[in-house]
Amino acid sequence: MSDLNIREWGDGDRTAVLIHGLTAESTSWWRVGPALADRGYHVYAPDLPGHGRSPRLSGYRLESVADAVAEAIPGEPELALGHSLGALVLATIVDRVRPARVVYEDPAWLAGHPAIAEAFRAQKNWTIEDVRAASPRWAPQAWQFKLDALSHWDTRTLEVVDGFPGYDPAPPAAPALLLLADPSATVAPERAAELATRGFEVRSVADTGHVIHNDDLDGFLAGLDGWW
Repeated sequence: MSDLNIREWGDGDRTAVLIHGLTAESTSWWRVGPALADRGYHVYAPDLPGHGRSPRLSGYRLESVADAVAEAIPGEPELALGHSLGALVLATIVDRVRPARVVYEDPAWLAGHPAIAEAFRAQKNWTIEDVRAASPRWAPQAWQFKLDALSHWDTRTLEVVDGFPGYDPAPPAAPALLLLADPSATVAPERAAELATRGFEVRSVADTGHVIHNDDLDGFLAGLDGWW
């Protein structure tokens, strides 16, 4: 087992795993975790390496980050959900973790670009006003969680983005839902249509940005209908 920090909610008989995105931490799931717990799940949400209270790594290639997560979370959960970078990590380890159902929230499967890394790097110096301006629909508590997460974030994790060629998923072995923002900055409509032909169920949550669960929690949970 790796020594990632794990946040937990609930004590139900079913297991769920939530994996956050780049620059966030497990507090990103501050409303999703309790909602799942209310449905009878024991929820596990790790802080990715270099995020939150988890340790730093000597290098942040995708493989090393994914290995740390795979070692930290319980195997064969009933539900595994990853957002953005967390969705990429989840896709990388899904054959090892073997969840019964998988949800990829606006996954970061597109190729990396220096401009993307620099945009993230600039967030390190954000103030609460910057967070609020970038995500005006979030609740004030989510703004503070984001600001705190940025203060803990190791910018060297951007090595995952540097030179990343993109991820092309194989047809899923378990039922897999692609839950997209509308419009999605990470999965273009034609790409979503192609993934649907591979066996992914594709849904979107209208008028939301990249962090769907903070922009519109009710819409996010409605988008999970039949999956959780």
